[in-house]
Amino acid sequence: MSVAIALTVGALFAMGTFLLLRDDLVKIVLGISILSQAVNVYLITMGGIAEGTFDLVPILDTHGHESPAVTTADPLVQALVLTAIVISFGMTAFALVLSYRAYQENETMNVTEWAQGGEER
Repeated sequence: MSVAIALTVGALFAMGTFLLLRDDLVKIVLGISILSQAVNVYLITMGGIAEGTFDLVPILDTHGHESPAVTTADPLVQALVLTAIVISFGMTAFALVLSYRAYQENETMNVTEWAQGGEER
């Protein structure tokens, strides 16, 4: 299972980096979004289930039996990733609005064709 998650995180990082290096501004924003999701998957993977942490959960009642099957994930990592998802969604929306404004100003989404220093076309 950990190999599949490692391959998934690697593929997300590769895809995000590939899109980040494109000329189209929307692809750049999409690449940043994919990179942030790759970081979130990586953080969830690193904060995974720790063996023997079931006694830290106050609601779980094992009635005195210590079951090795009862494990929980670290809630701090989950809270951080949830916050990161909300922030990345807001930043993606903001970047798309800025991309639209750049398109209105330069009349193209290709960043290599933008006017240099306010030159007249």
